Formats: sequence, structure tokens, C-alpha cells
Amino acid sequence: MNAVFLITRREFAAFFATPIAYVFIAIFLMLSGIFTFFMGELYERGQADLQPFFNFHPWLYLFLVPAIAMRGWAEERRSGTIELLMTLPVTVTQTVLGKFFAAWLVLLLALALTFPIWLTVNYLGHPDNGIVLAAYIGSWLMAGAFLAISLCMSALTKNQVIAFVLAIVVCFLFVVSGSDIVLDAFTQWAGNATVDTIASFSFLERFSAMAKGVLALNDFIYFMLVIGLWLYACQIIVEQKKAA
Repeated sequence: MNAVFLITRREFAAFFATPIAYVFIAIFLMLSGIFTFFMGELYERGQADLQPFFNFHPWLYLFLVPAIAMRGWAEERRSGTIELLMTLPVTVTQTVLGKFFAAWLVLLLALALTFPIWLTVNYLGHPDNGIVLAAYIGSWLMAGAFLAISLCMSALTKNQVIAFVLAIVVCFLFVVSGSDIVLDAFTQWAGNATVDTIASFSFLERFSAMAKGVLALNDFIYFMLVIGLWLYACQIIVEQKKAA
């Protein structure tokens, strides 16, 4: 764990050594405000909650998380620093976890900096802050799932743009898997069990309950499994690329 901590600290500092983290956080905060107050009509609703704020998080993460993760492994392979990285006394697993935790902390920081919206709602009314906190936790878990997928896609290629596009495509499938458009394509020939299974993979379906303050154990386990499985896939890909 000490090696994971050191890699996490190194990668986290690397995000702020370049404008990447600052640009990401600025864009996230700006878009969060636009979606919440203008598209979500927070004031016009007349309700003291943050539903308009959290409802847009899956769509924000769909584009912003792949953008911050696309250089994670692609840049290491393109510049050749992955060979140097693998000569250090650390395992591939420790490196994968370190990169993931560093980027996940950046996402946590971006989320934490949206606290003025929370303060605004408390000033205007009396929201259930327990529900709001649960929704923040759920949002961070979902961001971690987006991030694990994006890092895995980054490990597949040396090209950051290709990694970005692949990550968006895969993440989009997870987002819309519970929508009627997708389910209708399976309803005609697949059984109810198959359709329900496909719907259960949807990030929107899982997060909708969390956004309402319901931190169900099955939703928590789902996001942790998604994170774990995609990070494991990332480790396997990095091992193969290293051997190649």
C-alpha cells in the first residue's frame, strides 16, 4: 500500500503540474452551474433539493472523465516512459491502482468545489442534507466507474484521441443500457430475465436512486464491481503491452 500511496501522490501532483486538472475542474464547475441553474431550473422549481444538479452528472462524466483519463496510459506508451515505469520496484497492480486513485481524487476535488450550490440550496430552504451527502457519495462512485473504464481504454492505445473516443463509446453503452431505445431491441426476441439483466447495467438506473439519497448495498456493490473489473482488465492489458 505504501507503493500505491507514493504512485498516487506522484500522479496527483502531475495533474496539477500541467493545466489539465485546472481546466477540468473549471469546466466541470462551469457546466455544473449552467445545467443546474439554467437547464435544471433550480430556482424555478421552488424545491430545496439538488436533483437538478445531480441529474446531469452522468452526462457530464460521460465526456469529462474520458478527457482526464485518456492520457493515463496512452501518454506513457507514446512517450516510452512506460518501460522506465516498469523498471521501478512496483507491480503493475500498484501502478494501475495509483493512477486510478490519483484521478479519482481529482474528481473528488471537483465535486467538493461545487459546495456553493449546496450552500445556495440551504440558504433558500431547508433541504435534507443527509440525502444530499448520499447523492454526493453516489456521484463519486459513479465517477470512479467512468474512470476505471476510461483508464482501461487508455491502456489499449498510444493515441489519446482514440482512447477518448473508445472510452466515450463504452461509457455511453453503460449509461443508456437501461433506456427504452436499447431495451426495445431485446424485448422482441430475448426473455424478461435477459432484458432485466441488461437494464441492471445502466449507470442512470443505479445512480437515480443514489441521487435521491438511497445508498442501497446492491448499487454500492455494483459500482465497486465495475471499478474492480475494469481495473483488472486494465492491468491485464498493461501486462500484455509490457511483454510486447
